[in-house]
Amino acid sequence: MRHRVQKKRLNRKKSPRELLVRNLATSVILYDGVKTTKAKAKLAGPMVEKMITAVKTKDAMNAVRYINKYLLDKNASRKLMQEIAKKYKDRQSGFTRISELGPRAGDNAPMVKLELV
Repeated sequence: MRHRVQKKRLNRKKSPRELLVRNLATSVILYDGVKTTKAKAKLAGPMVEKMITAVKTKDAMNAVRYINKYLLDKNASRKLMQEIAKKYKDRQSGFTRISELGPRAGDNAPMVKLELV
């Protein structure tokens, strides 16, 4: 039963939704930020936070296994392990930021920029 369990569904089935969030997380790590809708950013942000925390706390082998479950690009996992982990070694949390950009011209959807701090 799923009483009182609430998830954002983004009007998609499970597999396309999970792939969309994984793709957004990969893009945030590769390009240090991405412009997307507010609902999508709220789903991808915590995933990026958890991956950065895992890289900082787990040993290298388990961290690589954990982040490769979610990231779609080997360059993203390499960048996360080598550059981003060093950048945030003194920071406990709050690795991502959501900045509002205003409504999208076509459908008035609230657009935001999800970026690494």
